Amino acid sequence: MASYKAPLREIDFVLHDVLDAGQLARLPGYADATRETVGGLVAEAAKLVEERLAPLNAGADAGCKWRDGEVTTPPGFKDFYTLYSEGGWIGVSNPAEYGGLGLPYVVAKVVEEVECSGSVAFALYPGLTIGCFEALHANANELLTRVYLPKLCTGEWSGTMCITEPQAGTDLGSIKTRATPQADGSYLVEGAKIFISSGEHDLAGNIVHFVLARLPDSPAGVKGLTTFVVPKFLPKADGSPGERNPVRCTSIEHKMGLHGSATCSLSFEGARGWIVGAPNQGIQNMFVMMNMERIMVAFQGLGLCELATQNAIRYAIDRKQGKATSGSPLIIDHADVRRMLLTMKAVTEGGRAMSYDTALHVDLARRHPDAAVREAAQDFVELTTPVIKAFLTDAAVELGSTAVQVYGGHGYIKEHGVEQAMRDAKILCLYEGTNGIQAMDLVRRKLMLNNGRLPGRFFDKARAELALAGADLDFIGKPLAKVLDDLEATTRWLRESYQSNPDDAGFGAVDYLRAFALAMLGYNWLRMARAAARSEDKSFAQAKRVTAEFFARRLLPQVHALCGAVRNSAKSQMELPAASF
Repeated sequence: MASYKAPLREIDFVLHDVLDAGQLARLPGYADATRETVGGLVAEAAKLVEERLAPLNAGADAGCKWRDGEVTTPPGFKDFYTLYSEGGWIGVSNPAEYGGLGLPYVVAKVVEEVECSGSVAFALYPGLTIGCFEALHANANELLTRVYLPKLCTGEWSGTMCITEPQAGTDLGSIKTRATPQADGSYLVEGAKIFISSGEHDLAGNIVHFVLARLPDSPAGVKGLTTFVVPKFLPKADGSPGERNPVRCTSIEHKMGLHGSATCSLSFEGARGWIVGAPNQGIQNMFVMMNMERIMVAFQGLGLCELATQNAIRYAIDRKQGKATSGSPLIIDHADVRRMLLTMKAVTEGGRAMSYDTALHVDLARRHPDAAVREAAQDFVELTTPVIKAFLTDAAVELGSTAVQVYGGHGYIKEHGVEQAMRDAKILCLYEGTNGIQAMDLVRRKLMLNNGRLPGRFFDKARAELALAGADLDFIGKPLAKVLDDLEATTRWLRESYQSNPDDAGFGAVDYLRAFALAMLGYNWLRMARAAARSEDKSFAQAKRVTAEFFARRLLPQVHALCGAVRNSAKSQMELPAASF
């Protein structure tokens, strides 16, 4: 069985030595977010996950059970959910007025990383609840916030996001679910939704569905969508769950992985709901939740990267097989095994810095008193959200596969647990917008906003970091400078090409996103190498230096090949008749 130990030293290093998360304690409302407080909180979360959640993960692979519309979660999930929610872990970054801890968003994401390493299947239940809270907090009226937010914040009630329908996946304009207004101000919602994570389960006292539907007089397409809150049980006057609303779970999916997460088909059969926000503004309202969920999924990928990496390293240190050129019988002393492990370390440790940086900028965008700083921070979040979502979820699959490779034949056997991590990871590349959609969002939208301001600000930030690096970091500084030049030139090419040949951008988008992600990793590895050089722990500093060197020499140069591939015409490929495939 795969085991997990939270990388507390790494977490503290990235938060404080690399990103200076202590700056958040100087922002309004975040005075408690000191290094000591955050460190203590994360250590408590780590202990809880290591001792109580991680041991449930292997058993959770047996999956959820559906019977007559009711879903039973895997053994131990209900007890852990109660422990987790009563401990206040769901509301770490939610406002204190609703029962949350009121800590920075980045702190909640650190806790989420640890939770996802323990069991990413379990993490979906509180994760969707947090997203539902954020969507209602941003868009609902005072009456709805008063009824729903305190319950969601504490986890007493859980939440979902109901978008997808059998005929409407990415094409949200095809949604058919209808909402008919009633005399009392409520709506009757009718339609079918599929692939609804946490749509039915036995963990919480109520389930709050955030639903995308159409009003009778709404225009066609995405401009005619509206959001509604539709609870499983209608709240009584005192706030307790009352009458059962006609929302029925018709089945759960049997999946490649993530078996402990209930993925439901839901039938809304005249269920009562209440409008959230203005009519026909549903797509904007839903994307408040969707954008935060994409960051959540990036942290799910990071959690699985960490799980795969530390188990592969542990196995390689102990496993004896053959002899390395040094004569050592341990497989960690074979050059190719070290190549695999260093690749895993470079991606996981660099990915942690990337994802924490995005989360920290969410806090800056929300709370910084200077409007210019808030704007720049929001630009960074907008730009990097599709990058971290796509890269870290692809990485989770790749590193899960690499962990299996390190284990050899034993990795293919269920009892060791690493094949579960590989299977669990694949869905991350698909939900909350497939990684191809993330690439298109980056190229077709984020590069174009405000005349290219978003990527321009990133290049300025990265070059400012280069200016701070001394000659002892030339091993990464010089190749990173060349990568930034190549990527910036490719960014200009894409922005210009898209106007006349949008299919060129479509063909190149995935390669471009990966190139951008590797450049971001390079920027963060430069920062980590500089921070580690100041450490008094020489062993820690050496490990960081060697991993940074490996990244700079073995992975970062891939950017040039990717950029070269992007800058090509897709004309002949797009003209090939479908019948010729």
